[in-house]
Amino acid sequence: MKYFLHIGYYGGNYHGWQSQPNAPTVQGTIEEKLKCIFKTDITVFGCGRTDAGVHASQYFLNITIKEAFNFDLKFRLNKHLPNDIVVYDIIEVEERQHARYDATSRTYDYFIHLYKDPVLGKYSSYYELENLDFDAMKKAVALIPQYNNFEAVCKQPHLHNHTICHVTHAKLFVDATEQRLRFTITANRFLRGMIRLLVSFLLRVGTGKITLETFKKILAEQLNIQDKKPAFANGLYLSGVTYPYINVAIPTDVSALLKNGLK
Repeated sequence: MKYFLHIGYYGGNYHGWQSQPNAPTVQGTIEEKLKCIFKTDITVFGCGRTDAGVHASQYFLNITIKEAFNFDLKFRLNKHLPNDIVVYDIIEVEERQHARYDATSRTYDYFIHLYKDPVLGKYSSYYELENLDFDAMKKAVALIPQYNNFEAVCKQPHLHNHTICHVTHAKLFVDATEQRLRFTITANRFLRGMIRLLVSFLLRVGTGKITLETFKKILAEQLNIQDKKPAFANGLYLSGVTYPYINVAIPTDVSALLKNGLK
């Protein structure tokens, strides 16, 4: 029997989603707890990979259980899992359905704050920047859906079969105090490091280090920028995944609080 697990996690304590032999990961932690429950190895297949320190407000994975079980798996998993991983729903699906390949779109949110805060710093990226040109940044964001080849903002393009992504939505929100920002983007797929590199370039536009025209040339692959330092990981959330056959609400987590004044 095949199931989708609808989960969320705080990524600050993990070296990303994908299992690694000598580092804690979200996938490895879930597989370990499933083995404790079912007394056998169960491989989980996620809807995508998140880097070290990146969070997920909404994430889906699929598992296959050979024999039917007669207990509350959601309750038991949440009891075994650490507090930084939560299971929201367990949904029985057809054998052919897959959490990664069937996803039609994914949405990410990136949160920035421009003032030092000892609590907020865990969930949003702190940048000590002044006099950002928000109008220029918003114009830069509006350019993103006009392009579909994002090799220029891919950390390791050779790891992908191709670098084509269809971005359907991208927007920058700034709060009334101009001290907090939210960049949101939706596409059918994303490349490794793509969003954090986009945010890095948007901040360079905002500080005047590069012009709108330069950013446009980067997106058009007419200009190769050697300095591809990505934005910090802790401000990034996988915040939505859509499927043609699943309709569940995005849970209310810390990112929902971060959106206050930024939507």
